[in-house]
Amino acid sequence: MDFAALQHADLGPLGTAVSDWSTLIGNLETLAKAARDGLKGQADKAVWVGVNAAVSKTFIAKTASEFDDARTQASSIRNILRDTRADLLLQRRNLEEAIGRGAAKNLTVTATGDGEFTVTMRVHPDRAGKGSSVPDHDEADLVALRDEVQKILVAATEIDAGASKVLRALVDQSELGFSEGAYNDRDTAVKAVREAEALAGLARQKPQDLSVAEFDRLVAGLKRYADDPLFSARFAGELGAKGTLEFWSGVNDPGLAGYQLTQERRDRFDDLQKHLGLTLAHATQSDSQAMNDWKREMTALGGKPVGPHGSHVGFQVMSSLMRWGDYNDRFLTRYGRALVKAEKEYSENGTRSPIAWHRSAADPQLNHTGTDTGADPFTGFLKALANSPDASTTFFGDPFLARDESDHAKGGMTNFEYLFEERDWPPDTDSKGETSIAGRNILAQALESAVTGHPAGEMPTADTPAHSYEQATLMEQIVHSVSEKPERLLDHRYMADSLGQISTEYMPDISRGLNPQMDGEGRLMPVAGSMAEPGAQDLTRFLYTLGRTPDGYAAVNVGQHSYTASLMEYHFRNPDAYIADPQFKEVENLKEGVGSIAQVAGEIQGTISAGRAYEGEVEGGAKDREYNDALNQGKVWVGSAVGIGIGLGTAAFIGPGGIVAGGFAGTTANEILGSLTEGSMKDSANEVIYRNGEQLSGTQESTYRLLEQAAVKAGEQSGNPSQHIESIVARSAQNGFTAAHSNVGLYVNGQGVPKALEKD
Repeated sequence: MDFAALQHADLGPLGTAVSDWSTLIGNLETLAKAARDGLKGQADKAVWVGVNAAVSKTFIAKTASEFDDARTQASSIRNILRDTRADLLLQRRNLEEAIGRGAAKNLTVTATGDGEFTVTMRVHPDRAGKGSSVPDHDEADLVALRDEVQKILVAATEIDAGASKVLRALVDQSELGFSEGAYNDRDTAVKAVREAEALAGLARQKPQDLSVAEFDRLVAGLKRYADDPLFSARFAGELGAKGTLEFWSGVNDPGLAGYQLTQERRDRFDDLQKHLGLTLAHATQSDSQAMNDWKREMTALGGKPVGPHGSHVGFQVMSSLMRWGDYNDRFLTRYGRALVKAEKEYSENGTRSPIAWHRSAADPQLNHTGTDTGADPFTGFLKALANSPDASTTFFGDPFLARDESDHAKGGMTNFEYLFEERDWPPDTDSKGETSIAGRNILAQALESAVTGHPAGEMPTADTPAHSYEQATLMEQIVHSVSEKPERLLDHRYMADSLGQISTEYMPDISRGLNPQMDGEGRLMPVAGSMAEPGAQDLTRFLYTLGRTPDGYAAVNVGQHSYTASLMEYHFRNPDAYIADPQFKEVENLKEGVGSIAQVAGEIQGTISAGRAYEGEVEGGAKDREYNDALNQGKVWVGSAVGIGIGLGTAAFIGPGGIVAGGFAGTTANEILGSLTEGSMKDSANEVIYRNGEQLSGTQESTYRLLEQAAVKAGEQSGNPSQHIESIVARSAQNGFTAAHSNVGLYVNGQGVPKALEKD
């Protein structure tokens, strides 16, 4: 900023802008509240079915959140403008005071017309009026005034330039919609951008030139600013896609990085990897030109060697950084398709293990989580998908091979079929030198994300969208695949926790698939969104296989009881929801619904318990302890916002009176889950329920007891108890166990059927 501008510029419009933005913020706050309470609130209460449940409700929720983002961005802009105006006014006062002090010493400051200024004597002594005195000054006074004015102008220039930079960066963050970056003052935003530029400069150095102190500064800075949108976008944009790959590859290469760095800071490489990954994830959400270039170039560089040694290609380097954070969905989709193209090339269309992902002993290690070396880029990429449900759903539905590329019996192959069924996974090791299970384990997590609509490892919430057609279709494919070849799970049992979680969140779909009564099942077991419709044979084999794993058994057990308890409570509160036959009493109509629910619950329990019983015969008591430990872990699900298998976005229980199941789903269900996971309920032999899995008779009684309690609690919670209905629950569940007995014997071929079931 030049002298004349600071001295004479009209800052009034800046003050008006601050006032206008403040008014806008107030209006946006009103709109945001109306969107939350009105638009989204009404959408949450409405009855959504089919596509509307998965698409329209989600769109409304996203639209409502945009008002909050708009208010946040407007607040940041107002705060930056406010501080800029205040600081420029301060510098103007400083300038005026400096000019005044100069005048007291007969010095004046004038603009030269080219943006510069000059300090001269105000009145020459020879031209002073007769009898008047001129203040004395010397050369030092002139230099001091000149330097003071110059310092003020430098400060004003930094204020102006800093504000311009961060305002442009802020509005460039989002091409459509609004930025989520919240800044209470200009200095915070300016500091974030400057620190990003400084740290990017450190990362651009040759690895051998990076000192230990600079490494520490990088780790600390990335850790502090990883979630800052302006920092992350500026850091990644300044470093560039190629620079990002060369930096991470270089610091991990002992032949390039300094000995002191690789030895003294080896135990902090995991911190650098994590926070660099988080920073890049946040950066990909930016729509700035620099980040659009970064995303395009990163995908293009995926198949090219990185660094002077060329030990890795871009996909391996970048994927190792993708294990944390929420990467942009469009970037993940483009990156994933490019990675699949490379995989097809290296594996000859999936007919052999991709040799390019096989790590030699001399190759630098890219991953420092301890689970794997990072040589297989699918491991890190799938972890990114596990955190990004929409991108995950899209990826698994994409084709791996088109019909004309494949000799596959199905005439083509999706990414799901290739990775879950066909891929010859490259060998890898963990930090202990043992065979790594990370690839397939993270694949299961990515499938969990893709099918449930929320990040793997999290529970569904009221805002979790109802299942889409694509998600439901993928669920059907998973069930069929495990049913077709149970070894796909049994040879990799660490995947069972994710597949079990998937099952709990599709418990309405599973229950309807096993319910023999087709008429009115939509009223008996309501499902919002699209419904997965696997056949009874696939469901039986799938559930039986899950039952053979402790984590799978525990997840389905807990999920079934949570769903059943909430469903019973719903029907007790709305006794005519399923059948409203005026020829019968209300209690008779309700009995039909509760009986059907109990029968399906008995069949699910009978099926998974058969799998557990078989494992008990093979493994003995030690296996039973694993099952009990897994059940005990189920207590973390008690008290969750929406319960397991219920999810407000998974099954909308809305009665004629407008009662939403989410308003009561925690009562009966949580009491039942407490009895199940905390071991507070005993059977007739005074043994804790479900703790002796070797004998199916004990499992049956455990099921009857818990379902009876669910019926009692549901009646009490609804204010509509009925001993008449409670009395038929156990009999109905017994019918379900009988159906499980029959179906396991009919459908489970080659897996092993427990002797206890044969004797039943």
